Amino acid sequence: MKDNTNLRNFIGSLPKAELHIHIEGSLEPDLMLKLSEKNHVNLKYSTIDEVKKAYEFENLQSFLDIYYEGASVLLKEEDFFDLAMAYFDKCARQNVKHIELFFDPQTHTDRGIKFDIVLNGLWNACENAKQRWGLSSKLIMCFLRHLSAENAHETLKQALPYKNKIIAVGLDSSEVGHPPSKFKTVFDEARRQGFLTVAHAGEEGPPEYIWDALDNLKVSRIDHGVRCLEDARLVAELQKKQVPLTVCPLSNVKLRVFKSMKDHCLKKLLRANLLATINSDDPAYFGGYLNENYLAAAEALDLSHEDLINLARNSFIASFLTKEEKTKYLKQIDSVN
Repeated sequence: MKDNTNLRNFIGSLPKAELHIHIEGSLEPDLMLKLSEKNHVNLKYSTIDEVKKAYEFENLQSFLDIYYEGASVLLKEEDFFDLAMAYFDKCARQNVKHIELFFDPQTHTDRGIKFDIVLNGLWNACENAKQRWGLSSKLIMCFLRHLSAENAHETLKQALPYKNKIIAVGLDSSEVGHPPSKFKTVFDEARRQGFLTVAHAGEEGPPEYIWDALDNLKVSRIDHGVRCLEDARLVAELQKKQVPLTVCPLSNVKLRVFKSMKDHCLKKLLRANLLATINSDDPAYFGGYLNENYLAAAEALDLSHEDLINLARNSFIASFLTKEEKTKYLKQIDSVN
């Protein structure tokens, strides 16, 4: 077996940003069961092994089924705080300097959990992680695309008192059959209210969904976007405007977007001069946090140190940090030998 210690150490030495992480998807089996017991929530699973076995998915929908089952244990502000702090602890140990964190309020408000319980738990964790580890973070509120646009509008209303704590709105959940244009009016209103916009597109959905997100939702970033290579005109547009793609390698393989990591298009995206980044998506479910995604992609695709440096640089360039903050982190990358 090839010794990857040097590669692993090099990845660990790189300052990185993570721009595509669903905080609910960082719920590890042990914390899920702990919260289940504490909050008296009955799950289909009673042991860590049973939970891990359930993590063998056939597609995005079968993943979402267990994802929502797990989220049912999150009931109190302290639960969301503990969830985020467990994730931030891993970030601190993996040299992740900045995180833009997705959260799905509808997953919780539809269960009767108040919006402020979710938001305050996550926000307090962001503040705590800043003090404890010096981590920078921002919150992105996502709408569930399998629910109605009306439901999304209601969620946006609930978010308005917290505009100072939420940098952007996004769009996630089941992609197929739910084009971005379904949410055009709520994204229009979100932009009027001062939110930036991002959207999942071109993962299971076709390249047309990426065009749709760009044209109708006016997004700053495309989350996933790996199917863009099927459309040469789209690739040219993404390259020209340097629209970031928040790619999630382990997730793409786990959900069978690609048969194996060797089949992944990440290297092709880089060679096409696209602003591709590496992210972990739902790390507890997909087998790895940020460094594990870097390592898996580097080994399977024979990425060079220069490629990995460019990916780390891209992660800050694509972020919602200020120009000055980006410059600070890019200088840190330049100092890595």
